[in-house]
Amino acid sequence: MSAVDPRMNEIVAADASREVISDQFNFIEGPIWHPKEQHLTFSDIPENKLYRYQDGGDISVYRDPSNMANGNTYDQSGRIISCLHGTSQVVRDDGNSVVTIASHFEGKELNSPNDVVVAKDGSIYFTDPTYGRMGQHGIERELQLDFRGVYRISPNGDLALLASDFNQPNGLTLDLNESRLYVADTSNRHVRVFQLDQGTLSGGEIFCESPAPDGLKIDSLGNLYAGGPGGVHVYHHDGGTHLGVIETPAFCANFAWGGGDYQTLFMTASTTLFKIRVLVPGLPLF
Repeated sequence: MSAVDPRMNEIVAADASREVISDQFNFIEGPIWHPKEQHLTFSDIPENKLYRYQDGGDISVYRDPSNMANGNTYDQSGRIISCLHGTSQVVRDDGNSVVTIASHFEGKELNSPNDVVVAKDGSIYFTDPTYGRMGQHGIERELQLDFRGVYRISPNGDLALLASDFNQPNGLTLDLNESRLYVADTSNRHVRVFQLDQGTLSGGEIFCESPAPDGLKIDSLGNLYAGGPGGVHVYHHDGGTHLGVIETPAFCANFAWGGGDYQTLFMTASTTLFKIRVLVPGLPLF
């Protein structure tokens, strides 16, 4: 752990030890913790698989092929929502079948849905950059849309474009009372914050500068965490002051809290899945 503000020591102990769970992957992303079944599901985008890790146990393949799934989350019913780079879709998995819930906007294919979050009212918010059409973590193909946006799928399934003034929108997360939506714009190296009111966005000012921010989440105090170069970067909820970095030796695309007390932070850093104990818990997804 690297602290640039003394408040970082209240989030992660200075002597906390990072543990390797496995380093046998290609490029992993989208970790999500199941609060009842106590397991972690995550994507390996180039390998075209979803894996599942039972804490302290084995890692198994959950979905193969995954259509190059990237970001994942759970809805309020415990169904997995995934963003697919290979098919430019957002899908819902109830454990028995996988159903497409978004694929086109105004008759054109989405770029490559990247990350996703579900609000308590059932609204689904996702980002749509072009990374999944570049070939490295997707399938190289022509774009149909001329912008990169943030969308909402309403509880009744309607798709709406909320904002499109991004270079490459990536990770996103809601604040504690779901009145604000944070969105990472990776290539612009910052995180923006929007006011969220009945499914519409306003504002969009820069909340914090961050080196190539990827996955975003908040802890139980409302502090903002951003995956990126060198690990998980932590920003204070009041004003976005950079507190420090929970370090990884490679680029950390994403992370998730888990364990019975939500004080185990799982980090997907390139080929390796890590975990580390923290002092401030995260939040359950449902």
